[in-house]
Amino acid sequence: MDKNKKKELLILNVLRDSDRPLTSGKIAERLELNGYDISERTVRLYLKKMEEEGYVSSNGKKGSSITEKGIGELDSSWVIEKVGFLSAKIDQMSYMMSFDINTSSGTVVINVTIVDPHQFAKNIEYIEKVYADGFAMGNLLTFLSPGENLGHINIPEGMIGIGTVCSITINGVLLKHGIPTTSRFGGLLEIKDKKPVRFVEIIMYDGTSIDPLEIFIRSGMTNYMGAIKTGNGRIGASFREFPADSRDKVIQLADRLKRIGLGGLVGVGMPGQSFLDIPVSEGRVGAIVIGGLNPVSILEETGVRAYSRALAGLIDFSRLFPYEEMRERIKAFL
Repeated sequence: MDKNKKKELLILNVLRDSDRPLTSGKIAERLELNGYDISERTVRLYLKKMEEEGYVSSNGKKGSSITEKGIGELDSSWVIEKVGFLSAKIDQMSYMMSFDINTSSGTVVINVTIVDPHQFAKNIEYIEKVYADGFAMGNLLTFLSPGENLGHINIPEGMIGIGTVCSITINGVLLKHGIPTTSRFGGLLEIKDKKPVRFVEIIMYDGTSIDPLEIFIRSGMTNYMGAIKTGNGRIGASFREFPADSRDKVIQLADRLKRIGLGGLVGVGMPGQSFLDIPVSEGRVGAIVIGGLNPVSILEETGVRAYSRALAGLIDFSRLFPYEEMRERIKAFL
């Protein structure tokens, strides 16, 4: 990448990670902490140039902020550098979450889908069915109000954020109990008579900058309607691996999570043996985990425009509620 362009992106990245405007001096300090030696004067020159291009906006003495155009430029330009980024983010989020299975308290990882609340309410019966049929990551979710922020996501006015539990929450719980998880790929799991048969499409986590399920949803490759109406369809799922000796403990913890409302483990294979035709390394055991975006993914199949982002951020477990309460709680946003 051109050196000048890379400096621009580094500055934009610092601004995106800040919750307030930053001066050129503050930006230079944060860059230095990350190992980049860029002078305050150089930062100031780049800020002036990027303001002319519409990537940043000046807030006077308070400093500069990144614009929507700047965020778009940052996301588009980092594509090559972000290959493998998803795997790193999975590990980071697993480590950062604080959920304690013994007290049912702390933070869990959630996905966020931004949608018109009226459209959500109109299709709520389908979403309920996805949960009821066990095609969701547990039976809990949350609503984010207009103006609320989670990570880099802001819920616009007139919209609502649907927070569904991310399957990476399982990784975090297992990590807290000394069990490392290898997240291999996300894919489309074929369902027949409501039972998993095989993966028909997969995308390796270490070879993509976007969550695989987001890609399948946007491409119209899912079939949740078939899954909930006839028991035959294609839903989002992922494949994980654990040390073989941890198999019994993984199953035990998964059962406890299910009782809490965070169940999502479809099945666990045997040590060193293929699971649903997916080969597993010697000394490891394979497992299939339900996709956290599944409940809201069905909206796309009904023609509803929705923006979904996996691994959106961390939220306190106390904010989650059972899916049976959706109909009543959505009234507050209509």
